[in-house]
Amino acid sequence: MNRSHRRFLPFLALGSVAAAALTGCGQDLNQPWAGPYVNVTAYPYFDFGAAAAGQSHTVLGFVVADPEEPCTPSWGGYYGLEEAGTTLRMEEQIAALREAGGDVVVSFGGAARDELATACADPDALLGAYRQVLDRYAVPVADFDVELNDLEDPAANQRRAEAVARLQEERSAEAPLEVWVTLPVSPAGLSEDGENLVAQMLAAGVDLAGVNVMTMNYSESRSSGQSMVDASEEAARAAHGQVRELWAAAGQELSEEQAWNRLGLTPMIGVNDVPGEVVDLEAAAQLNEFAREQGVGRMSFWSLNRDRTCTAEHGDPAEANDFCSGLEQEAGEFTRVLGRGFGD
Repeated sequence: MNRSHRRFLPFLALGSVAAAALTGCGQDLNQPWAGPYVNVTAYPYFDFGAAAAGQSHTVLGFVVADPEEPCTPSWGGYYGLEEAGTTLRMEEQIAALREAGGDVVVSFGGAARDELATACADPDALLGAYRQVLDRYAVPVADFDVELNDLEDPAANQRRAEAVARLQEERSAEAPLEVWVTLPVSPAGLSEDGENLVAQMLAAGVDLAGVNVMTMNYSESRSSGQSMVDASEEAARAAHGQVRELWAAAGQELSEEQAWNRLGLTPMIGVNDVPGEVVDLEAAAQLNEFAREQGVGRMSFWSLNRDRTCTAEHGDPAEANDFCSGLEQEAGEFTRVLGRGFGD
């Protein structure tokens, strides 16, 4: 997500479009899911094992390159995997989520540090770094949040694509690796760099579950007077068309329904980083309804840490921070609203 490190399953009732697609021909649909991002390195440390209990998916961000050892994975550039086990209680909290019936998604990248493929130029070492994380936490879904300088590095994007394709090849049919890429978006859709990254993934042979677009922080790309919901729906429709074109260019024709299924939406709840941009509970409900009607494959948000009302210790609620939404709400209310219609 475009935030600093201190910030930054199946439908119960499918929308009519998605339900119709289940009986169609062509590529199978992925099972849609909802799951919030968690900023695992925010301090004070967040008890996501308790806060996310009951969610089918919880997206843990972010694994990045160690600043001193570029081919070594770390959480946020601050905690090696061993240290995360003790300081962040990583394995303990993941176990708690699984005991509650859910599972985790590990997100590589984010805005604050170098994604592993950017820092690590050795393809075999890069593959080993990814494998180390996925094996350690027995991860069934990997998310690659690629933005800013990482997104503008085609050589790194090619290394990532080739490594991810090899990781999927290593998995058995009984335990496949689901892969998403998370990319910035404007109401005009993905940037040229974003399209190129997706094309590189597909050309490398990655079985890409979908493209998750960050429907947040639009700044000047949002028209004057345009609501956050309208901007997000416009962005989603533009990205949907791009998804169809990108898969077709890779020799994989997608129907309208299949392309929606390969799209994810991730708003930033409450007060966004850009002044004047706010996603309130009414907007969240509208986005959830839009997602279900279109049959999108994924609904996430930034972040579970923020899904509560601010208190005096959090500072000015009109300014985005890592620990609360800036709005009056019940704790966990955005999780319930955005996840409605998704889940076990």
